[in-house]
Amino acid sequence: AYLAMQQADEDFSDFVWGLAGGKPTKNKGPVPTQTPASVQFSKEFKKRGFKFVGPVITYAWMQAVGIVDDHSPDCNSQKSRK
Repeated sequence: AYLAMQQADEDFSDFVWGLAGGKPTKNKGPVPTQTPASVQFSKEFKKRGFKFVGPVITYAWMQAVGIVDDHSPDCNSQKSRK
């Protein structure tokens, strides 16, 4: 699916950040397993032929690549960024 996007001159990064609104989302409160955004991402990925991209795994991917920041304010990762 990724290669098909490349062949169609569709940039994956532009596609993903376009869906994300161009900037990371900072969540506060309990960490969800999925969000309305991950449901939308999942639908868009499936339309393009990606497999195994349900809203839960998509949300985890969004966290891993920095589209979503679920770190609590007292997290060591957050403290090291200041």
